[in-house]
Amino acid sequence: MTPEADILTRLSQVLQARKEADPAASYVATLYAKGLDKILEKVGEEAIETILAAKNGTPAAIIHETADLWFHTLVMLAHLEIGHEEVLRELERRFGTHTFQK
Repeated sequence: MTPEADILTRLSQVLQARKEADPAASYVATLYAKGLDKILEKVGEEAIETILAAKNGTPAAIIHETADLWFHTLVMLAHLEIGHEEVLRELERRFGTHTFQK
């Protein structure tokens, strides 16, 4: 596994651990405590910020906002008990298919 791919595993482990954390001590635990609607709100907010950065921003801003979007998407997946590996397997399944040929 590459160091870049390993970060997803390490981050997923942290996100799982935060489910048991005190919301007063952890941003992620606060999101979990507020529930799925709040997590989805953050995913939507970060998606909009990523779009705006791509339209008007610098490469650094685009990278920053994309990282925020991916992070909050991983929080959503963890909340729903869906591992990032499942998403990676779906991408692998699509590799070489019509979806990825265009």
